[in-house]
Amino acid sequence: MKSGLSNIVVLTGAGISAESGIDTFRAADGLWEQHRIEDVATPEGFARDPDLVLRFYDMRRAALAHAEPNPAHHALARLDQEFSGELLIVTQNVDDLHERAGANRMLHMHGELKSALCLSCEMRSPWDAPMLDRPPCPVCAAPSLRPDIVWFGEMPYQMERIYAALREADLFVSIGTSGAVYPAAGFVREARDLRAQTLELNLERSEGSHWFDESRLGRAGDLVPQWVEAVLGG
Repeated sequence: MKSGLSNIVVLTGAGISAESGIDTFRAADGLWEQHRIEDVATPEGFARDPDLVLRFYDMRRAALAHAEPNPAHHALARLDQEFSGELLIVTQNVDDLHERAGANRMLHMHGELKSALCLSCEMRSPWDAPMLDRPPCPVCAAPSLRPDIVWFGEMPYQMERIYAALREADLFVSIGTSGAVYPAAGFVREARDLRAQTLELNLERSEGSHWFDESRLGRAGDLVPQWVEAVLGG
């Protein structure tokens, strides 16, 4: 890594939260926590069996309370607090571990477990409680809440902001991602085309490893604190 960095974009995926005990989004058998992706992570699945989907996310939201940020989350929070340049942490994860570690300069491109989206008024509200019993929307009172999660077939959030940050970045770092889910998997090529340095920190080589200038393999809890220390120290 060259010195003099002034603008960093970080992308985090399921691998960074796996070390906190949160299951990765897609297992090798195509299931997510023993459910077919098509059943719990698509608009069609929700239309077909809303109780199944609401129960699934209620359980995930409850389990999140028992997970804790790991050293990788804390290192990125330190980068957020101490890096004097521009920084945007883009996470594909729907957990709140980055926030609980102390990160602020970040966004959730795939939504958040602790947020509800009302299908009647289209407003989003912070949410901790179950949805299975169809509670009223805090804004319009309609019993029309769904998890504020970007499912397959839906557009990720804040894409204009992400691409604007990539256009200005001199370093793009991908942490714990599979390189298989678009549009996030294409961010590295966007950054390369704009002459940014690119770095991958991952447990194993991803589908997009060949696009990165450098790949460092190992646990996020080891690699991310080392990288952050180098950035802040150098």
